[in-house]
Amino acid sequence: MRNTIISNVQIAVVDHERLTREFVAHVMMYSVNREILVFENAETIMEAVSAGKTIHLVLSEIHLPGRSGFELLRSLKEENPGIYLIAMSANPGDETPATELGADAFLAKPFALKDLFGIVQHFVVESSELQLGNKRCLEN
Repeated sequence: MRNTIISNVQIAVVDHERLTREFVAHVMMYSVNREILVFENAETIMEAVSAGKTIHLVLSEIHLPGRSGFELLRSLKEENPGIYLIAMSANPGDETPATELGADAFLAKPFALKDLFGIVQHFVVESSELQLGNKRCLEN
């Protein structure tokens, strides 16, 4: 029996490159059959979260203009430890620092679609402790 995707999971993609951002968002939308939030930089997603927007899973480029993906990772994990954050970068050397800052996974660019689908499978379908709001979701 296949596990079901948690129905109200909110996923966001943060990348300053429009084509990459749209590609990842469309792949994710296809994968989970719901709208994906997109942000061009760290400031806009942090504003949304500060304004009360619920987000459960963030896929973020590490090398963003202005506030870096490392800074975004640090801020999100400090303020909202229940958010899963997947760091993305073309530089494999970014994996260790991202993981040390609390990234839940690292996706090396360029990546295969199966790797992106694997992320969704792991964090949205298989995870038994995905945070939904202030309570843990134990659906599987």
